[in-house]
Amino acid sequence: MTDYATLRQRHVAEFRALVPEHLERIAWPVERIRAERQRRLRTLLGVAKARSSWHRQRLAGIDPETATEADLSRIPPMTKDDMMENLDGIFTDPRLSRGLVEAHLETLTDDAYLLDEFHVFASGGSSGRRGVFVWDWNGWLWFALALARFWVRERAEHPGLGLDAVEAVVAADKASHMTGAATFSSPTVARFPATLSLQEIVAGLNRVQPAILRGYPTALAALAAEARAGRLRIAPAAVRAHSEPLLPEMRQAIEEAWGRPVGNGYGTTEGACATSCGKGRGMHLNEDLCIFELVDEAGGPVPAGERCAKVYVTNLINLAQPLIRYELTDELTLLDEPCACGSALRRVDDIEGRTDDSFVYPGGIVVHPLTFRSLLGRERNVVDYQVRQTPRGATIRVRASGAVDLDTLAQRITASLARAGVPDSEVTIARVEAFERQASGKLKRFFPLSPP
Repeated sequence: MTDYATLRQRHVAEFRALVPEHLERIAWPVERIRAERQRRLRTLLGVAKARSSWHRQRLAGIDPETATEADLSRIPPMTKDDMMENLDGIFTDPRLSRGLVEAHLETLTDDAYLLDEFHVFASGGSSGRRGVFVWDWNGWLWFALALARFWVRERAEHPGLGLDAVEAVVAADKASHMTGAATFSSPTVARFPATLSLQEIVAGLNRVQPAILRGYPTALAALAAEARAGRLRIAPAAVRAHSEPLLPEMRQAIEEAWGRPVGNGYGTTEGACATSCGKGRGMHLNEDLCIFELVDEAGGPVPAGERCAKVYVTNLINLAQPLIRYELTDELTLLDEPCACGSALRRVDDIEGRTDDSFVYPGGIVVHPLTFRSLLGRERNVVDYQVRQTPRGATIRVRASGAVDLDTLAQRITASLARAGVPDSEVTIARVEAFERQASGKLKRFFPLSPP
């Protein structure tokens, strides 16, 4: 087995060599993007059909050599439950097994390679459902480039954001989570686990004085409140959010705290990502490397401008664990107007939630999280909140930086639930000092009684 430092050095060298190509991809015309997807799709289908027993059955009627994106509709969607129940049959390398990768995850304390070429991650995402994902060497490399390319271009265009600029990241603390992996990380990055106490994070940031602040939106919003209170004394030249929904009230609070526009990034362990370009609204999808199908609850296509119920993602770059029409419950809204930056890669608006967060009450009444979020988000002093469904309403916990009239807020939410079709609901709100985060450091906001 090769030592980690040697493997990482080789990976980083390949990353740097490919940066110019990926900067060029930003400006590719639509026709070239489509041609790239077509080429990679046929390769993916060929590998999956030849080497994965589980996919071989799904792809029985598909000819990889002539397949097009239109043929994807003939393949049934793939859920996380499907994946976890059939993991050994999905892997395309006979050396891989669920037992092997789970054992690797159990001992993982820092960024590491499995069998000298794979990266393994466990993710519950915002839904909290656990999934295990194995990335091959080239897939992990190309995904990292897709995540970084708009940010690399933006840093090159702005003084003070050079390669020697100190960057602070408030996110996952474990390499088993994608945001905690440091394969391609710069030596000037200071990492602060989101699971640390807020006081510890504030003290660390005051010490390192970062030029770039990056992290989970819930963590950045909490830090913005600390900055307004005068306890956090930093002046970042750039602020970027990722890995959780960046809600409008969070964006406003963060931008007011530091007087900077917030760059946003969307990334999934499954390979879908989108990043801000710094020149226009929304985030550009990595649709040169993934196929995105935005659909409604029934699986029908959703037009631009409308929020979808879920997304079927086909990851074209990871051949170790093929994900073909993999179902994500993120609610994306496609933007169809051209972007000022000139890129033909399509954009999605800031992501505000997922269908897993909806509550279903007796009689089949479905209440979208916006019913709660719109009211909780208006309260300026509410920094964080968690909402747990009850049979007749909800219990809500809030962390606040100042006075909040909890009784009045509960009455407003009760009235909002009544308008949504849940009459005579019971809503209680309590103030807390802190929340327990998930193992990844993410904050789960909504807890349904059962999946919608």
